Amino acid sequence: MSGIVSISIQRFFVIYLLLSIVLVIMKKSNIDQTRLLFVASMRMTVQLVIAGFILTYILKNPHPAFTIGYLVAMIAFAIHRVLSKNKELNLRFKIAIGASLSVSGIAVVLFFVIAIVNQNIFNPQYTIPLSGMISGNAMTGVNLGTKTFREIVDSERSKIETLLNFGAKPQHILLPFVNQALETAILPTLNSMVGMGIVSLPGMMTGQILSGTLPTTAILYQIAIMIAICTVVCLSVFGSLYFGYQTLYNNRNQINYLL
Repeated sequence: MSGIVSISIQRFFVIYLLLSIVLVIMKKSNIDQTRLLFVASMRMTVQLVIAGFILTYILKNPHPAFTIGYLVAMIAFAIHRVLSKNKELNLRFKIAIGASLSVSGIAVVLFFVIAIVNQNIFNPQYTIPLSGMISGNAMTGVNLGTKTFREIVDSERSKIETLLNFGAKPQHILLPFVNQALETAILPTLNSMVGMGIVSLPGMMTGQILSGTLPTTAILYQIAIMIAICTVVCLSVFGSLYFGYQTLYNNRNQINYLL
């Protein structure tokens, strides 16, 4: 199999013409998100170009400090993104989210790189891209799970207060909401796994095939990474919500909600 075909800068910029289709549809549908479309596409481009230069340097000059630094930066950014969308959460809830994202992400990455790929954890060629996929999906899952949990609690406040007045324990009231939010957060990953290989060829597998990797090898990597992603999403969301919801009530069985 031949290696991947390089894309010239001139041809690369042609891809931005596709955004004009998105812009036309948004205008026709009265969706006032033109600025967001522009900012998102430009920010993505700048961030990925910067990441490309940094990764090129790291791969040419491999050092444990670079790998650890990049991994810490990815996890820190993931935590920042989740917390920035949930500013009203109390401090202990935020700590639960940060700890869950960090511990679950690092644990799954370590297991994947050492036990599955059989590589040194400080090898940037494997640790950095795998960490990116795992941390990114964990961030999305925790965001969705936290959002769902907050919306349920807000919509069920009157019911919660009624149950409290009848003597129900806060944990008995809130735990079903945690379970419901966890199910909502993990469903997109499960649905993606159901259609994978028939409806879609996932990004990691496609990238490996484009680079000349045998499809059989790419398949094994893709199956492994999807199981790892499913696990980290489940762990990070469960940890965030299970330990987080316990910060919402006190010893007198009073619920402070999310403030």
